[in-house]
Parts: sequence; C-alpha cells; structure tokens
Amino acid sequence: MLTSFIARVLPFAITGLLALSAAFAASAQTTLRVTTIPEEAATEQVRKFTPLANYLEKQLGMKVLFTPVTDYPAAVESLVNKKVDVVWFGGFTFVQANIRSGGKIVPLAQREEDTRFQSVFIAKTNSGIKSLADMKGKQVSFGSQSSTSGHLMPRSFLLQAGIDPEKDFKRIAYSGAHDATIASVVSGKVDAAALDITVWKKFVADNKVDTQSVNVFFTTAPYFNYNWSVHADMPSDMREKIKAALLALNPANPEHAEILKLNRATRYVPTTPENYKGLESAARSAGLL
Repeated sequence: MLTSFIARVLPFAITGLLALSAAFAASAQTTLRVTTIPEEAATEQVRKFTPLANYLEKQLGMKVLFTPVTDYPAAVESLVNKKVDVVWFGGFTFVQANIRSGGKIVPLAQREEDTRFQSVFIAKTNSGIKSLADMKGKQVSFGSQSSTSGHLMPRSFLLQAGIDPEKDFKRIAYSGAHDATIASVVSGKVDAAALDITVWKKFVADNKVDTQSVNVFFTTAPYFNYNWSVHADMPSDMREKIKAALLALNPANPEHAEILKLNRATRYVPTTPENYKGLESAARSAGLL
C-alpha cells in the first residue's frame, strides 16, 4: 500500500518541486546584481552609483541591486563566479577577470574619458619632488595593487623611466583606494603617490585638497581604462539592453546629466576586449600577471 501511495504522490511532488525551482529561478532573474571595484570608500561608491542603478531599473523593468565589495579581487571573483551580473572594472581588473574566466568577460561600455585615461603623481609642493627621478629614496604610495590608474600604469611609466620601485624607493605603501592615497600624502605618511586623474580633479574641484600644499608633478600619457562588464553566460538580449541603457545616457537630459556627473563621465561609448590588450602587455612587463 505504501508503495502504491508513493507511486501516486511522487509525480505530483516532483512537479511541485520543479515548479518551485522555476519560480525561484524566475525570481532570481528579476534582480540585476551590480557592484564596482572599491576605488573609493563604500559610502562614496553608493552615492555615485545608486542613481545609475535606479536609472537601469526603469530602463530594464527589473530590480537593480547595487552592493559594494571590500576589495578589488572580490570584484573580480564576484563576476567570474557569477555572484553578480554587472561590474564596473578598471582596465587591469577587467584583464584579471578575463584571464581568470578563460576569456568569458564581456566589456559593454566605457566612459568617453576612458579612451584616453591618465594617472597623476602628487607630492607636497615643498618636498623638492619635481620629477619621477626625484622620487628615488622616497616613501611612495600606490592605490590598490589591482588598480589600473593607481598602480599598474604608474608602475609601468616608472619602469619606462628607468625607475624600479622595489629597488629605488625607500618604502612602498598600498592605500587601497584613491581618496586614501591623497590622504597619505596630505598627512605626510608618504612623500609621493600615484592615482586616478579624475579622482584628483574631483578633490580639487570640491576643495578637498589644498593645491598650494599638495599638487601634481607628473601626468602620464593616455591609456584605456574603466568599463562596465558582464559574464558571457548572460543572455545576449539582456546584455544588449544593459549596453543600450548605458549608451542612451544623454547629457542634455538633466536626470542623465546628474548620473553622468556622479560617474565623472561626459557620456558612455562602446568598448571591446581589444582595447585592453595594451594593459595586459603592460601588466606582464611589470610582472603583475
């Protein structure tokens, strides 16, 4: 009798479980999970990207959840392991994620500024540091070790100038974020530092740093940088919708203009994996890959 009962009930149980699984899957697909590399403090990341998340909700017709991560490697692993759907990467973290995933990370869009990005080196104006060569024997800070503009490219330009940070600097520090890099120079913890030019310009524009006391002594040549990326396993129609929404941000629209301003962007433009081949070569030459 028990066997007969199980035979009658089991098909309905299986059907119910399948339906429940489908419901959970459908529920999961109604939320787009977004994160970014933590180039600045978490509170600043939330302030900058929440309006963009709200915009994407309207454009995609689904909930968008923005959650900061603790460090750069966490952002890489989150997308590689599909714990999130969309990530704002620096050029170097994109390269790292693409290698880790076996070439399965797809860059959708970058800011127009990212087609010609630059890093700056800063020091106290009374430090006597006026050139890269003057940094020899000094205490120097980079940002995160995985930062493009705060480590990889500054290191690459130093090596091109014949300066080996490990041999020529008294001490190397890693601040973890661009705002912390500025603070390390202002406080005197280090003599000089390298960071993202757009963060520097924002600090100057917001009067958060006194350029009479701390200022730029070297600006790098341009290179490709940040982008919004997704995993190649994301359905192509969703991928295209996200890309179209980013490209549709129009500075002539006041709401869009505010989002672009927070993202330190004039507009978003399409990008391709080929744009980051130069960064990969620079990382290999610098011994970072």
